[in-house]
Amino acid sequence: MPTSRRTPLTVAAATAALLLPLAACSSSSGSGASGDAQRLRVVMAFPPAQAMSPYGDDAVTLSRLAVIEGLTTLDRNGAAEPALATSWKQDNPTTWTFTLRDAVFQDGTKVDADAVVRSLTAAGKASPLPRVLSDTPLTATAAGPGTVRIVTKGEDPLLPQRLANPSLTILSAGAYENGRANPAGHATGPFTLTGVKGAVSATLERNADYWGGKAKAPGVDVTFAADGTARANALRTKTVDVAEYVPIAQASLLGDSYVHEFPSARTNGLSLNTVRGVFADPAMRAAAREAIDSKALVDGVYEGRADTAKGLLGPGIPWAAGKRTAPTGRTPAASPEAVAETKKIVLATYTNRPELPEVATLVQQQLEKRGFTVEQVVRDYAQMEADALAGKYDAFIQARNTLLDTADPVSYLASDFTCDGSFNISQLCDKDVDAAVDKAASLRATDARHSAGMTAEAAVLGADALVPLVHERFVQGYDDARVEGVALDPMERTLITADTHVG
Repeated sequence: MPTSRRTPLTVAAATAALLLPLAACSSSSGSGASGDAQRLRVVMAFPPAQAMSPYGDDAVTLSRLAVIEGLTTLDRNGAAEPALATSWKQDNPTTWTFTLRDAVFQDGTKVDADAVVRSLTAAGKASPLPRVLSDTPLTATAAGPGTVRIVTKGEDPLLPQRLANPSLTILSAGAYENGRANPAGHATGPFTLTGVKGAVSATLERNADYWGGKAKAPGVDVTFAADGTARANALRTKTVDVAEYVPIAQASLLGDSYVHEFPSARTNGLSLNTVRGVFADPAMRAAAREAIDSKALVDGVYEGRADTAKGLLGPGIPWAAGKRTAPTGRTPAASPEAVAETKKIVLATYTNRPELPEVATLVQQQLEKRGFTVEQVVRDYAQMEADALAGKYDAFIQARNTLLDTADPVSYLASDFTCDGSFNISQLCDKDVDAAVDKAASLRATDARHSAGMTAEAAVLGADALVPLVHERFVQGYDDARVEGVALDPMERTLITADTHVG
């Protein structure tokens, strides 16, 4: 599907559609009251897709709004930290014991071992199954009122990180009715979900019994708007206090006081088909890599609001740069004459992320300057994923979250670059890469696992299966003179916290 710029009328209509539910929400809550004047108004980019079920992408929305919690949470480096569990220990390779915090659910019932077992068991039986459990079934049992024993099918050194996934949230017994899990009023976070109006809006109230102390804001009024320009306009007109994911094109229009950008865990890369067509030849892949000018992409498409590509893992993963090693086993690039004799290549990307079609156009120009003949294909991602995974394109540009479901980049390396990988768009099957990834996956100690992961990165880059283009930055919008405590999270799991409030 070709890209097009929205007309002013379209943008105005989108903004009007956004403002109406906000105005209705404000009038219904009596915004003249002093308490209501301090309520947060937030516009989110992704409307609920599964009626706020915790077993799909809506779980991330609930996490970003500080409604739900799991046994653990993650620090900036992706290491597990206490949440509803205060501590844990590994009893043997497949068995762990977790000690629970003294906490209550938003409906007043106690967080105990039975509640944890119920929640984790329900997640394991959900259909579709949460991605985080797709390769690691687990069984939870109560080992005492405040102790839970969790057994995994195989050894899983990442279990504490896995349990931080929003889909493994802990809910009270009242959440489970009619075969579904309803987090409204049954979670443990600093804010309680009290109402949802389809894909339009949601209402949150402060959880006065939150174990971490009362939230600073009395509540949150949420509106959902997929149109990025509408979100930016709502912030500009002060209709909202926080706007999620401001588009790059709108950031410069808002001004520095409203724009808060930070490194993400996303790397935009050019996957090259290693088994079919021109790029089955590693010398041609090397030539494509040498053709790419990352800085030109950062400056020309992202207006400087991205980072030049350094590897598969960018600055949103702060430990990566210090452990990076040079790519190994690279083949010398083909000559310009040899490149000019190749057949036409198909370069594909998708419209769902607004910058990618522009990236594809600039990458096409860079490849053509090197001598390649390029045909570009741009459509909606849903129309392309199956073909991309089947290796039907010569080159595919995608924005990839390298931390996935467990905040562990080794799982990303395994899924994207090993012979049995489930998301191997480059079709790479290299014994050296597989060996490096397997070694990293076998290690328990975090530092050793990180070091081995960067060795695996070097092997992937040496094969030129993927050419890193840029490392995205996220842009969240809010007036830093009025709003405090917004979380700028590279892993995209937090946004509103107990500390977020209007000053």
